[in-house]
Amino acid sequence: MSFGGSIYKTDYHVHTYYSDGKAWPEEYISRAIDAGLSEIGFSDHLTLTGEQQDWSIKLSLLDEYINRIIKLKENENALIVRLGLEVDYFPGKEEEISGYIAGLPLDYVIGSVHYMEDSSVDLGPEYYENKDIDMIFEKYFGLVAQAASSGLFDFMAHPDLVRIFRYHPSHNAEPLYRSLAGQLKKSGVAFEVNTNGMNKPLRDFYPDRRYLHIFREEGVPVLVNSDAHSPARLGQHFDEAYRLLKKAGFTEMATYHERKPEMKKFTL
Repeated sequence: MSFGGSIYKTDYHVHTYYSDGKAWPEEYISRAIDAGLSEIGFSDHLTLTGEQQDWSIKLSLLDEYINRIIKLKENENALIVRLGLEVDYFPGKEEEISGYIAGLPLDYVIGSVHYMEDSSVDLGPEYYENKDIDMIFEKYFGLVAQAASSGLFDFMAHPDLVRIFRYHPSHNAEPLYRSLAGQLKKSGVAFEVNTNGMNKPLRDFYPDRRYLHIFREEGVPVLVNSDAHSPARLGQHFDEAYRLLKKAGFTEMATYHERKPEMKKFTL
């Protein structure tokens, strides 16, 4: 399927050594240009729990991270650089999260759900063993919807991350996606097609490609992101992702600057 022109590509979900990435921000720039990106956004993890997880940026390094990306924004001419954070959502922690991100010079904040009842859903399949998978999916989708309605986030990461180990509900999952898409639209929050699922046991994108049309029907803005933890993963599988989005009826994507969204057509 041809787009009839070059694609305006952005990648806003990128991790560096400041959290659990494997490179410094500057090391991503040349690869971003080679990958044909028009914009790159850095979004290291910020996980505000009683004990910060190893994958989270340390609060003592937050200013350094911000200043480093701002310097890149000022000095880089070959592509647009954006500053973001990927912030874990925990019910009841909304004020704490807001307190940390309020006033930061961010272009966007990604909301993500990695934890249910203090257990990680993506570190190993053990979490799912001997559990009610239908209930896990219902709870997870509910948490993503709750995060979207919190007013804290601009778009939601990997909205069906619980598919990571190839578990799936025993029933038709369409109502879960329809309900989530409706809440995203109501809250003015976008979603990402996260191509990093191709590198996981799932071997597919998040969210489930069968339900992309639901987000389009509900009018939810979309981005395509790699969730890169190394420069080699930037822009990975983007052409396939854009083909799927066009097939589902999408024609434009969300971009962000200073927490304000702007829609851009896929093709230049």
